[in-house]
Amino acid sequence: MLYLEGRLTKDDGQPATKLKLINNAFEFLFRELRYELNGVLVDSIRNVGLTSTLKSYLSYNEDESIALENAGWYPRSTRVLDIANRKFSVCIPLKMLMGFFEDYKKIILNMKQELVLIRCSNDIDAVILEDDSEKPKIHIERIYWRMPHITVAIPQQLALTKILDKNREILLSFRSWELIELPSLSENTKHMWPVKTTTKIETPRHLIIALQTGKKENIKENMCEFDHCKLTNVRVFLNSERYPYNDLFLDFENNKFATLYEMFARFRQAYFEKENEPIFTPKQFKDIAPIVYIDCSRQKEAIQSGAVVLRIELETKDNVPKDTTTYCLVLHDKLYSYNPLTKIVKQE
Repeated sequence: MLYLEGRLTKDDGQPATKLKLINNAFEFLFRELRYELNGVLVDSIRNVGLTSTLKSYLSYNEDESIALENAGWYPRSTRVLDIANRKFSVCIPLKMLMGFFEDYKKIILNMKQELVLIRCSNDIDAVILEDDSEKPKIHIERIYWRMPHITVAIPQQLALTKILDKNREILLSFRSWELIELPSLSENTKHMWPVKTTTKIETPRHLIIALQTGKKENIKENMCEFDHCKLTNVRVFLNSERYPYNDLFLDFENNKFATLYEMFARFRQAYFEKENEPIFTPKQFKDIAPIVYIDCSRQKEAIQSGAVVLRIELETKDNVPKDTTTYCLVLHDKLYSYNPLTKIVKQE
């Protein structure tokens, strides 16, 4: 759990009267988050606000979102958080911020753990304002990491002692989140984006693709909202294998996006093996987060024979507007091991 206390003012220190915090605003205060085990980087995410927002839109249902209001998570109703007296305090579960904390449920034995947070250069993306009359400054007055310390009974102590005596390595398996950004799409209707080349073990398993036009560092725009940009089709290629197999035939102007919403709704079942309970209705999905989720977890062995090249092809009805940024959140497997006796951490 990450606990934050602070206050919102104008950049000159005077009280802010018009500024409002957006949904998930506190994550937008940090540009990078790292988890280190005995000085070795195990997991990290960049652009913390966008990464956690995209992942959370698909992960949490309505009941879970109510509980997460304590973390500044307001995905549907208000969409902006108005704080009394310009002061705030939030408790953010680390499972919202990083794949390691979401997946790994076991204790860490005899190792030093560190959480590194790097602040953004400004706080514009965390707030929204109808005009440019105020510039924001968010002061973090208190921040700490609440880490549970576990005391085990005597039988478990003996079992843990045996692990130390055997000098055995302990595996850390989890799914990492990697946000890749294409800063500006060309102003035409067809786009090909060679995203990245991965190793066999880090082959993409789930992909979340989103578009935004003119929102970055624009105080009049909400960074938690995305644009459909009249998207008509999306194809993803892992080497020569295509996902999804069929074209989507989207037309947002005529409300033809049922296939895309169905893909969005299936994320919880595919990723968590939970019941499908999407946070958005189809209309809210179109207005707030018309994002593309592609499940590529079931892959042929031929894909993983060597390096895997991820490529995305986008088609739109009209030319893409100027200053449109494309994001691809790649969820893939990671495997580390650590030795609690020698304190050696390594990637498998």
